[in-house]
Amino acid sequence: MRSAIKNGEIIREDEAVLPVTYREVQFSFSVYEALRITDGHIVHMDEHLKRLGESCAEINLVHPFPDELIMSSVEALIKHDGIENATARILLVGGPSPLFFVTYSDLLTYPESYYEDGVKVTLYYGERFLPHAKTSNLLMQYIALEEAKAKGAFEALLVNRKGQVLEGTRSNFYGIAGNRIYTAPDNLVLSGITRISVIKAAEELGFEIVYTPPTDVNLHMFDTLFISSTSMGAMPVSAVNGNPVKKTMWDDVKRICSLERKWE
Repeated sequence: MRSAIKNGEIIREDEAVLPVTYREVQFSFSVYEALRITDGHIVHMDEHLKRLGESCAEINLVHPFPDELIMSSVEALIKHDGIENATARILLVGGPSPLFFVTYSDLLTYPESYYEDGVKVTLYYGERFLPHAKTSNLLMQYIALEEAKAKGAFEALLVNRKGQVLEGTRSNFYGIAGNRIYTAPDNLVLSGITRISVIKAAEELGFEIVYTPPTDVNLHMFDTLFISSTSMGAMPVSAVNGNPVKKTMWDDVKRICSLERKWE
């Protein structure tokens, strides 16, 4: 039986449950972070705690748990269960009696073929609620991703009312054209922890970052499309809605991914 954390205390994993009568649970008044643990090391912990705090501020979620307690709780769980490699999840629920949980699962990894052959994606027309906050309000993302899976795709890209392709349900999105990488500006998307590292890696490799998102009508014009997230690093896209896209600069995506992973 795995262990978990509830409000700073180690408990059994099956005791990490939410009260269904709790109004804040019913309304998904909560934020979360998913992070990688590799060789017992928490990847980008400071950055995740910073974004957790920013998400709380965005939805006015007030809680009594300092960053030091959350960090020490994750560290205590790693030590208690002897965790080497895992995906950990921090969940913070607001309300009169705030709760925070830390749970973990097997480290999410992907076949090497995803990086060699790319992945298929679909387009889903919808805009994420409060894009700056990593909240538990994920119904649209769930529907979009399930539709993508039903079509044999790996991810769904979210398209706003202007036709701008902003991000995936669980990833950030980029288009490469020559020495420029196009991506949505920070004010339109969740600024992913890995997105920051990917952009830094791309700049070090000589790319110019243009904060203008690709659109649903110009995706075919890019030399390469790719996505990124904590679990996947940077991964090339092979097709959109069943239509193949260019593979001209897939080697550059590999270089970006390799450099980003080195910083973990």
